[in-house]
Amino acid sequence: MSSPARPRVSVIVPGKDAENYIADTLTSLTRQMPDPHDLEVIVVNDGSKDSTGDIAESYSSRLPNLKVLTNAKPSGLANARNQGLAESTGRYVVYLDSDDWLAPRRLEVLADAMEAFRVDFVRSDHTTVDGRKRNIARAPQARRGVVLNPRDSILPATDSTMVDYPYAWAGMFDRTIEQDGLLTFPKGLHTAEDRPWIWQLFLKSRSYAVVDAPTLCYRRSVSGSLTSTYDRRQLDIIPALRTTLDLILADKEAERFLPKLTRTTFALVAHHMSRSRKMTPDVRRDLKAGARDLFAAIPANVLAHEVRYLKRERERLLHGLLPHLSKDVSFEPAEEATR
Repeated sequence: MSSPARPRVSVIVPGKDAENYIADTLTSLTRQMPDPHDLEVIVVNDGSKDSTGDIAESYSSRLPNLKVLTNAKPSGLANARNQGLAESTGRYVVYLDSDDWLAPRRLEVLADAMEAFRVDFVRSDHTTVDGRKRNIARAPQARRGVVLNPRDSILPATDSTMVDYPYAWAGMFDRTIEQDGLLTFPKGLHTAEDRPWIWQLFLKSRSYAVVDAPTLCYRRSVSGSLTSTYDRRQLDIIPALRTTLDLILADKEAERFLPKLTRTTFALVAHHMSRSRKMTPDVRRDLKAGARDLFAAIPANVLAHEVRYLKRERERLLHGLLPHLSKDVSFEPAEEATR
């Protein structure tokens, strides 16, 4: 008896307490391929206390290559994605959050693009959903439908680029790049796990393309999501950025890319500082201490140069976190730093 054919695409869906949304997610996956056996779906039920796992299991007849993995305790998004990846077998890999959904045939179109362009990965636009509002979020690379060098899409430092579009679910990946660890996320991070991941992807992969495809719908303002919480998990932004910094410092073109990461670090730390009043005093204290250590690890000459381009509001939010810089540094008006 011959062995079953290898699935064309593996979709990894981590979910925790997602009973209100995961049916939409899985229903959308039933509309992706002409032959449902071409699709492998791996749901990682990450310590849910609701019926997430039962709902996922109920799709076994509609998704013939469905696997549901259950963790007794939550392991976090990064670990859950890695767990699903280790169980997957498809030629191409897709990540999908359990509260998002796909337009029909999206995965078929992306897989066709992977085969047509013969690239390590493809990226696409997506749609943000906030209640009844819908907005198209464009991938920052304007060149579409051509093979590109990922390293060439990291700069310039003054504009939003592809490393500022870190969403793991906004594309598809050839499984072979996992030989270099490019599909694995830093272990243990509950938030910002996509920051070091996207930098590593663009620094170390060989080719990619931005393509037009049926959209992915990204649900915003979900109750309980990490973007709406203020607890200690938010501190993961510090090790995530430090991991990214270490990655760039080890790169042969570190001098070229450090200004970009420095501006990104300013922007992300300032964003967290803008939310810090809603954090408990101990979390706020540890955020500030971690930020000081992070900035101290950036080469002083790069930090001193890039700080000149901070806008006043961002400089105010970072006040006291850059103690080794001269107080008389002039903050000149400049184009807004990237996200």
